[in-house]
Amino acid sequence: MSSPPTLNVPKYLYDISGEGAFAYLARAKELARKGMDIVSFGIGQPDFPTPKHIREEAKRALDEGFTGYTETAGILELREAIAEYLNNKYGADVKPNEIVVTTGAKTAILIALAMYVQEGDEVIIPEPSYPAYAQIIKLFKGKPVYIPLKWEGGVKGFSLDIELIEKNITERTKAIVLNNPHNPTGAVFTPKQIDELMDLARRKNIIIIADEIYDNFVYDGEFKSVLSHSDWRNYVVYVNGFSKTFAMTGWRLGYVVVRNEVIDRAIDLAVNVYSCAVSFAQKAGVKALRGDWKPIKEMIDIFKKRRDLLYELLKQVPGFDVWKSPGTFYMFPNIEGVLKLTGLKNAKELADTLLEKYGVVVLPGTAFPDKAGEGFIRFSFATSFDDIRKGVDRIREAVEELSKR
Repeated sequence: MSSPPTLNVPKYLYDISGEGAFAYLARAKELARKGMDIVSFGIGQPDFPTPKHIREEAKRALDEGFTGYTETAGILELREAIAEYLNNKYGADVKPNEIVVTTGAKTAILIALAMYVQEGDEVIIPEPSYPAYAQIIKLFKGKPVYIPLKWEGGVKGFSLDIELIEKNITERTKAIVLNNPHNPTGAVFTPKQIDELMDLARRKNIIIIADEIYDNFVYDGEFKSVLSHSDWRNYVVYVNGFSKTFAMTGWRLGYVVVRNEVIDRAIDLAVNVYSCAVSFAQKAGVKALRGDWKPIKEMIDIFKKRRDLLYELLKQVPGFDVWKSPGTFYMFPNIEGVLKLTGLKNAKELADTLLEKYGVVVLPGTAFPDKAGEGFIRFSFATSFDDIRKGVDRIREAVEELSKR
Protein backbone atom coordinates (compact mmCIF):
# COMPACT_ATOMS: atom_id res chain seq x y z
CA MET A 1 0.00 0.00 0.00
CA SER A 2 1.40 3.38 -0.97
CA SER A 3 1.72 6.13 1.60
CA PRO A 4 -0.75 9.03 1.49
CA PRO A 5 0.28 12.14 -0.45
CA THR A 6 2.25 14.77 1.43
CA LEU A 7 0.14 17.74 2.46
CA ASN A 8 2.05 20.76 1.21
CA VAL A 9 0.05 23.71 2.51
CA PRO A 10 0.92 26.72 0.32
CA LYS A 11 3.19 29.24 2.00
CA TYR A 12 0.75 32.11 1.47
CA LEU A 13 -1.71 30.42 3.83
CA TYR A 14 0.94 30.57 6.56
CA ASP A 15 1.41 34.27 5.83
CA ILE A 16 -2.13 35.11 6.89
CA SER A 17 -3.44 34.98 10.44
CA GLY A 18 -6.76 34.76 12.23
CA GLU A 19 -8.73 37.42 14.07
CA GLY A 20 -7.98 38.23 17.69
CA ALA A 21 -11.59 38.88 18.65
CA PHE A 22 -12.58 35.30 17.86
CA ALA A 23 -9.53 33.89 19.66
CA TYR A 24 -10.42 35.75 22.86
CA LEU A 25 -14.06 34.71 22.45
CA ALA A 26 -13.02 31.05 22.36
CA ARG A 27 -10.85 31.45 25.46
CA ALA A 28 -13.64 33.25 27.31
CA LYS A 29 -16.12 30.48 26.48
CA GLU A 30 -13.71 27.87 27.78
CA LEU A 31 -13.31 29.75 31.08
CA ALA A 32 -17.09 30.14 31.32
CA ARG A 33 -17.49 26.37 30.88
CA LYS A 34 -15.17 25.97 33.87
CA GLY A 35 -17.45 28.15 35.96
CA MET A 36 -15.91 31.61 35.69
CA ASP A 37 -18.32 34.54 35.44
CA ILE A 38 -17.31 36.42 32.29
CA VAL A 39 -18.02 40.01 31.32
CA SER A 40 -17.23 40.47 27.66
CA PHE A 41 -16.21 43.70 25.95
CA GLY A 42 -14.77 41.57 23.17
CA ILE A 43 -16.69 40.56 20.08
CA GLY A 44 -18.01 43.27 17.79
CA GLN A 45 -21.64 42.41 17.26
CA PRO A 46 -24.89 44.00 18.47
CA ASP A 47 -26.32 42.14 21.45
CA PHE A 48 -29.84 42.77 20.17
CA PRO A 49 -31.89 40.22 18.22
CA THR A 50 -32.58 40.94 14.59
CA PRO A 51 -35.78 43.04 14.58
CA LYS A 52 -38.95 40.97 14.43
CA HIS A 53 -40.24 42.32 11.11
CA ILE A 54 -36.98 41.27 9.41
CA ARG A 55 -37.12 37.78 10.92
CA GLU A 56 -40.75 37.45 9.89
CA GLU A 57 -39.87 38.31 6.29
CA ALA A 58 -37.27 35.54 6.22
CA LYS A 59 -39.85 33.09 7.60
CA ARG A 60 -42.31 34.18 4.93
CA ALA A 61 -39.74 33.57 2.21
CA LEU A 62 -39.04 30.11 3.62
CA ASP A 63 -42.73 29.27 3.82
CA GLU A 64 -43.15 30.36 0.20
CA GLY A 65 -40.31 28.06 -0.86
CA PHE A 66 -37.85 30.79 -1.76
CA THR A 67 -34.89 28.53 -0.97
CA GLY A 68 -33.03 28.03 -4.25
CA TYR A 69 -30.14 29.77 -5.93
CA THR A 70 -30.59 33.39 -6.91
CA GLU A 71 -28.67 35.36 -9.49
CA THR A 72 -25.10 35.81 -8.26
CA ALA A 73 -25.35 39.60 -8.12
CA GLY A 74 -28.32 39.27 -5.78
CA ILE A 75 -32.04 39.50 -6.37
CA LEU A 76 -33.00 42.65 -8.23
CA GLU A 77 -35.37 43.75 -5.48
CA LEU A 78 -32.54 43.82 -2.94
CA ARG A 79 -30.12 45.61 -5.26
CA GLU A 80 -32.82 48.21 -5.93
CA ALA A 81 -33.39 48.62 -2.19
CA ILE A 82 -29.64 49.04 -1.55
CA ALA A 83 -29.39 51.65 -4.31
CA GLU A 84 -32.41 53.53 -2.89
CA TYR A 85 -30.87 53.48 0.59
CA LEU A 86 -27.47 54.80 -0.54
CA ASN A 87 -28.95 57.38 -2.88
CA ASN A 88 -31.41 58.74 -0.33
CA LYS A 89 -28.77 58.84 2.39
CA TYR A 90 -25.78 60.10 0.40
CA GLY A 91 -27.05 61.40 -2.96
CA ALA A 92 -24.87 58.81 -4.64
CA ASP A 93 -26.80 57.91 -7.82
CA VAL A 94 -25.88 54.23 -7.41
CA LYS A 95 -27.50 51.93 -9.97
CA PRO A 96 -28.70 48.39 -9.12
CA ASN A 97 -26.36 47.00 -11.79
CA GLU A 98 -23.39 48.47 -9.88
CA ILE A 99 -24.08 46.28 -6.82
CA VAL A 100 -23.08 42.71 -5.96
CA VAL A 101 -24.73 41.18 -2.90
CA THR A 102 -22.23 39.16 -0.85
CA THR A 103 -22.10 36.70 2.02
CA GLY A 104 -21.28 39.40 4.54
CA ALA A 105 -19.06 42.46 4.31
CA LYS A 106 -15.91 40.34 4.66
CA THR A 107 -16.65 38.72 1.32
CA ALA A 108 -17.30 42.17 -0.10
CA ILE A 109 -13.83 43.25 1.13
CA LEU A 110 -12.30 40.19 -0.54
CA ILE A 111 -14.01 40.97 -3.85
CA ALA A 112 -13.07 44.65 -3.66
CA LEU A 113 -9.40 43.91 -3.09
CA ALA A 114 -9.30 41.01 -5.57
CA MET A 115 -10.36 43.30 -8.40
CA TYR A 116 -7.42 45.66 -7.92
CA VAL A 117 -4.54 44.01 -6.02
CA GLN A 118 -1.90 42.01 -7.86
CA GLU A 119 1.42 40.57 -6.77
CA GLY A 120 3.73 43.33 -5.55
CA ASP A 121 1.05 45.99 -5.30
CA GLU A 122 1.02 48.12 -2.17
CA VAL A 123 -2.16 48.98 -0.30
CA ILE A 124 -2.11 51.67 2.38
CA ILE A 125 -3.99 50.81 5.58
CA PRO A 126 -4.45 53.42 8.31
CA GLU A 127 -3.73 51.60 11.56
CA PRO A 128 -4.79 50.26 13.99
CA SER A 129 -7.08 48.47 11.60
CA TYR A 130 -9.64 45.74 11.15
CA PRO A 131 -7.47 42.63 10.59
CA ALA A 132 -9.16 41.26 7.46
CA TYR A 133 -7.85 44.00 5.17
CA ALA A 134 -4.20 43.07 5.55
CA GLN A 135 -4.80 39.33 5.47
CA ILE A 136 -6.73 39.51 2.19
CA ILE A 137 -4.08 41.78 0.66
CA LYS A 138 -1.40 39.23 1.58
CA LEU A 139 -3.53 36.44 0.15
CA PHE A 140 -3.28 38.17 -3.25
CA LYS A 141 0.48 38.64 -2.73
CA GLY A 142 0.13 42.36 -2.21
CA LYS A 143 1.90 44.33 0.51
CA PRO A 144 0.01 46.09 3.32
CA VAL A 145 1.58 49.46 4.10
CA TYR A 146 0.52 50.55 7.57
CA ILE A 147 0.17 54.26 8.26
CA PRO A 148 -0.67 55.17 11.88
CA LEU A 149 -3.66 57.30 12.66
CA LYS A 150 -2.82 60.49 14.49
CA TRP A 151 -3.46 60.12 18.24
CA GLU A 152 -3.82 63.43 20.05
CA GLY A 153 -4.90 62.18 23.45
CA GLY A 154 -8.28 61.75 25.06
CA VAL A 155 -9.48 65.25 24.17
CA LYS A 156 -9.05 65.05 20.38
CA GLY A 157 -8.63 61.32 19.84
CA PHE A 158 -7.76 59.79 16.46
CA SER A 159 -7.70 61.35 13.00
CA LEU A 160 -6.44 60.54 9.51
CA ASP A 161 -2.92 61.76 8.81
CA ILE A 162 -3.38 62.71 5.16
CA GLU A 163 0.15 64.13 4.82
CA LEU A 164 1.72 60.93 6.11
CA ILE A 165 -0.44 58.83 3.79
CA GLU A 166 0.70 60.91 0.81
CA LYS A 167 4.36 60.63 1.82
CA ASN A 168 4.05 56.84 1.70
CA ILE A 169 2.51 56.61 -1.76
CA THR A 170 4.88 54.99 -4.25
CA GLU A 171 4.64 53.86 -7.86
CA ARG A 172 3.44 50.52 -6.51
CA THR A 173 0.56 51.96 -4.46
CA LYS A 174 -2.70 50.63 -5.85
CA ALA A 175 -5.23 51.52 -3.17
CA ILE A 176 -5.97 53.06 0.23
CA VAL A 177 -8.29 51.33 2.69
CA LEU A 178 -10.75 53.65 4.42
CA ASN A 179 -12.83 52.27 7.29
CA ASN A 180 -15.17 55.04 8.42
CA PRO A 181 -16.59 55.06 11.10
CA HIS A 182 -13.49 53.28 12.27
CA ASN A 183 -12.92 49.94 13.95
CA PRO A 184 -11.24 49.68 16.46
CA THR A 185 -10.86 53.33 17.50
CA GLY A 186 -14.47 54.52 17.16
CA ALA A 187 -13.29 57.52 15.13
CA VAL A 188 -15.55 59.28 12.65
CA PHE A 189 -13.27 61.08 10.24
CA THR A 190 -14.25 64.64 9.47
CA PRO A 191 -15.82 65.67 6.14
CA LYS A 192 -12.66 67.72 5.49
CA GLN A 193 -10.47 64.65 5.91
CA ILE A 194 -12.70 62.62 3.57
CA ASP A 195 -12.55 65.39 0.97
CA GLU A 196 -8.76 65.54 1.28
CA LEU A 197 -8.45 61.78 0.90
CA MET A 198 -10.65 61.80 -2.20
CA ASP A 199 -8.58 64.63 -3.63
CA LEU A 200 -5.43 62.60 -2.95
CA ALA A 201 -6.93 59.64 -4.81
CA ARG A 202 -7.66 61.89 -7.78
CA ARG A 203 -4.17 63.40 -7.86
CA LYS A 204 -2.41 60.05 -7.49
CA ASN A 205 -4.93 58.05 -9.55
CA ILE A 206 -5.44 55.35 -6.92
CA ILE A 207 -8.45 53.49 -5.58
CA ILE A 208 -10.12 53.93 -2.19
CA ILE A 209 -11.52 50.72 -0.74
CA ALA A 210 -14.21 52.26 1.47
CA ASP A 211 -15.75 50.16 4.23
CA GLU A 212 -18.65 52.07 5.82
CA ILE A 213 -20.34 49.21 7.68
CA TYR A 214 -20.78 51.38 10.81
CA ASP A 215 -22.30 54.31 8.93
CA ASN A 216 -25.41 54.43 11.14
CA PHE A 217 -23.49 54.32 14.42
CA VAL A 218 -22.59 58.01 14.64
CA TYR A 219 -23.23 59.80 17.94
CA ASP A 220 -21.28 63.04 17.60
CA GLY A 221 -20.08 65.17 14.71
CA GLU A 222 -20.84 64.74 11.02
CA PHE A 223 -20.33 61.63 8.92
CA LYS A 224 -19.57 62.07 5.23
CA SER A 225 -19.64 59.11 2.88
CA VAL A 226 -17.21 58.86 -0.02
CA LEU A 227 -20.29 58.16 -2.15
CA SER A 228 -21.36 61.77 -1.70
CA HIS A 229 -18.60 62.73 -4.17
CA SER A 230 -20.07 62.85 -7.66
CA ASP A 231 -17.02 61.15 -9.21
CA TRP A 232 -16.96 58.23 -6.75
CA ARG A 233 -17.13 55.72 -9.62
CA ASN A 234 -13.65 56.68 -10.77
CA TYR A 235 -11.95 56.16 -7.41
CA VAL A 236 -14.08 54.15 -4.99
CA VAL A 237 -14.96 50.52 -4.39
CA TYR A 238 -17.60 50.61 -1.67
CA VAL A 239 -18.32 48.00 1.00
CA ASN A 240 -21.24 47.83 3.42
CA GLY A 241 -23.57 45.24 4.92
CA PHE A 242 -26.43 44.34 7.22
CA SER A 243 -24.59 42.82 10.19
CA LYS A 244 -24.21 45.90 12.37
CA THR A 245 -27.06 48.26 11.51
CA PHE A 246 -29.72 45.55 11.52
CA ALA A 247 -28.16 43.19 14.10
CA MET A 248 -27.84 40.52 11.40
CA THR A 249 -24.31 39.21 11.99
CA GLY A 250 -25.24 35.56 11.53
CA TRP A 251 -27.24 36.18 8.37
CA ARG A 252 -24.05 36.88 6.38
CA LEU A 253 -25.37 39.57 4.08
CA GLY A 254 -23.30 42.41 2.65
CA TYR A 255 -22.62 44.14 -0.63
CA VAL A 256 -19.97 45.75 -2.77
CA VAL A 257 -20.59 48.73 -5.07
CA VAL A 258 -18.32 49.29 -8.05
CA ARG A 259 -18.60 51.03 -11.39
CA ASN A 260 -20.39 49.14 -14.12
CA GLU A 261 -17.29 48.69 -16.29
CA VAL A 262 -15.81 46.16 -13.84
CA ILE A 263 -18.95 44.69 -12.27
CA ASP A 264 -18.76 41.57 -14.44
CA ARG A 265 -15.36 40.74 -12.96
CA ALA A 266 -16.84 41.01 -9.48
CA ILE A 267 -19.73 38.74 -10.43
CA ASP A 268 -17.42 36.16 -12.02
CA LEU A 269 -15.35 36.02 -8.84
CA ALA A 270 -18.46 35.84 -6.65
CA VAL A 271 -20.02 32.95 -8.57
CA ASN A 272 -16.85 30.92 -8.15
CA VAL A 273 -16.54 31.68 -4.43
CA TYR A 274 -20.10 31.41 -3.09
CA SER A 275 -22.56 31.15 -6.03
CA CYS A 276 -24.98 33.60 -4.40
CA ALA A 277 -25.98 34.99 -1.02
CA VAL A 278 -28.60 33.06 0.96
CA SER A 279 -31.92 33.48 -0.85
CA PHE A 280 -34.27 34.06 2.10
CA ALA A 281 -31.68 36.31 3.82
CA GLN A 282 -31.85 38.54 0.74
CA LYS A 283 -35.61 38.85 1.12
CA ALA A 284 -35.05 39.81 4.75
CA GLY A 285 -32.51 42.40 3.59
CA VAL A 286 -35.14 44.09 1.44
CA LYS A 287 -37.43 44.32 4.45
CA ALA A 288 -34.60 45.67 6.59
CA LEU A 289 -33.94 48.56 4.21
CA ARG A 290 -37.55 49.36 3.30
CA GLY A 291 -39.25 48.43 6.55
CA ASP A 292 -39.59 49.99 9.99
CA TRP A 293 -36.42 51.78 11.13
CA LYS A 294 -37.80 52.58 14.58
CA PRO A 295 -36.18 49.56 16.34
CA ILE A 296 -32.87 50.37 14.63
CA LYS A 297 -32.93 53.96 15.86
CA GLU A 298 -33.86 52.79 19.36
CA MET A 299 -30.93 50.35 19.37
CA ILE A 300 -28.48 53.02 18.26
CA ASP A 301 -29.78 55.38 20.94
CA ILE A 302 -29.08 52.70 23.55
CA PHE A 303 -25.56 52.27 22.17
CA LYS A 304 -24.98 56.01 22.60
CA LYS A 305 -26.07 55.81 26.25
CA ARG A 306 -23.79 52.83 26.78
CA ARG A 307 -20.93 54.76 25.20
CA ASP A 308 -21.54 57.64 27.58
CA LEU A 309 -21.64 55.33 30.60
CA LEU A 310 -18.47 53.46 29.65
CA TYR A 311 -16.65 56.73 29.04
CA GLU A 312 -17.62 58.20 32.41
CA LEU A 313 -16.65 55.02 34.28
CA LEU A 314 -13.33 54.43 32.51
CA LYS A 315 -12.27 58.02 33.12
CA GLN A 316 -12.28 57.20 36.83
CA VAL A 317 -9.91 54.22 36.50
CA PRO A 318 -6.28 55.18 37.23
CA GLY A 319 -4.00 55.11 34.20
CA PHE A 320 -6.67 55.30 31.48
CA ASP A 321 -6.60 58.06 28.86
CA VAL A 322 -10.09 57.75 27.40
CA TRP A 323 -11.49 59.31 24.23
CA LYS A 324 -15.26 59.50 23.87
CA SER A 325 -15.45 57.71 20.54
CA PRO A 326 -17.98 59.48 18.28
CA GLY A 327 -18.94 56.38 16.29
CA THR A 328 -19.20 52.56 16.09
CA PHE A 329 -19.72 50.63 19.33
CA TYR A 330 -16.05 50.57 20.30
CA MET A 331 -13.87 52.54 22.69
CA PHE A 332 -10.09 52.45 22.36
CA PRO A 333 -8.49 54.01 25.44
CA ASN A 334 -4.77 54.51 25.85
CA ILE A 335 -3.50 52.34 28.73
CA GLU A 336 0.18 53.34 28.89
CA GLY A 337 -0.54 54.82 32.32
CA VAL A 338 -2.00 51.50 33.45
CA LEU A 339 1.11 49.66 32.28
CA LYS A 340 3.32 52.01 34.30
CA LEU A 341 1.18 51.61 37.41
CA THR A 342 0.95 47.83 37.23
CA GLY A 343 4.32 46.88 35.77
CA LEU A 344 2.64 44.86 33.01
CA LYS A 345 4.68 44.74 29.83
CA ASN A 346 2.12 45.51 27.15
CA ALA A 347 -1.53 45.59 26.14
CA LYS A 348 -1.64 41.84 25.49
CA GLU A 349 -0.42 41.03 28.98
CA LEU A 350 -3.06 43.36 30.42
CA ALA A 351 -5.81 41.78 28.30
CA ASP A 352 -4.69 38.27 29.25
CA THR A 353 -4.57 39.16 32.94
CA LEU A 354 -8.02 40.75 32.88
CA LEU A 355 -9.47 37.66 31.20
CA GLU A 356 -7.78 34.92 33.19
CA LYS A 357 -7.82 36.47 36.67
CA TYR A 358 -10.76 38.88 36.61
CA GLY A 359 -13.11 37.43 34.01
CA VAL A 360 -13.17 40.50 31.76
CA VAL A 361 -12.71 40.27 27.99
CA VAL A 362 -11.03 43.20 26.26
CA LEU A 363 -8.87 43.05 23.15
CA PRO A 364 -5.26 44.26 23.04
CA GLY A 365 -4.68 47.02 20.52
CA THR A 366 -2.11 44.85 18.76
CA ALA A 367 -4.95 42.54 17.67
CA PHE A 368 -5.59 45.34 15.14
CA PRO A 369 -2.47 45.41 13.03
CA ASP A 370 0.20 46.56 12.77
CA LYS A 371 1.92 48.41 15.64
CA ALA A 372 -0.09 51.58 16.32
CA GLY A 373 -2.45 49.71 18.64
CA GLU A 374 0.26 49.03 21.19
CA GLY A 375 -0.58 50.93 24.35
CA PHE A 376 -4.34 50.66 23.73
CA ILE A 377 -7.12 48.16 24.40
CA ARG A 378 -10.47 47.88 22.64
CA PHE A 379 -13.81 47.76 24.40
CA SER A 380 -16.97 46.73 22.57
CA PHE A 381 -19.88 48.28 24.44
CA ALA A 382 -22.31 45.90 22.76
CA THR A 383 -23.28 44.66 26.21
CA SER A 384 -25.70 45.61 28.96
CA PHE A 385 -25.46 48.62 31.26
CA ASP A 386 -25.08 46.26 34.22
CA ASP A 387 -22.20 44.40 32.58
CA ILE A 388 -20.50 47.68 31.70
CA ARG A 389 -20.62 48.68 35.37
CA LYS A 390 -19.53 45.25 36.58
CA GLY A 391 -16.74 44.98 34.03
CA VAL A 392 -15.25 48.39 34.76
CA ASP A 393 -15.49 47.70 38.51
CA ARG A 394 -13.39 44.57 37.95
CA ILE A 395 -10.88 46.50 35.86
CA ARG A 396 -10.56 49.14 38.57
CA GLU A 397 -10.01 46.34 41.10
CA ALA A 398 -7.38 44.78 38.86
CA VAL A 399 -5.45 48.02 38.43
CA GLU A 400 -5.52 48.70 42.17
CA GLU A 401 -4.38 45.18 43.07
CA LEU A 402 -1.68 44.97 40.42
CA SER A 403 -0.35 48.41 41.36
CA LYS A 404 0.37 47.14 44.90
CA ARG A 405 2.57 44.26 43.83
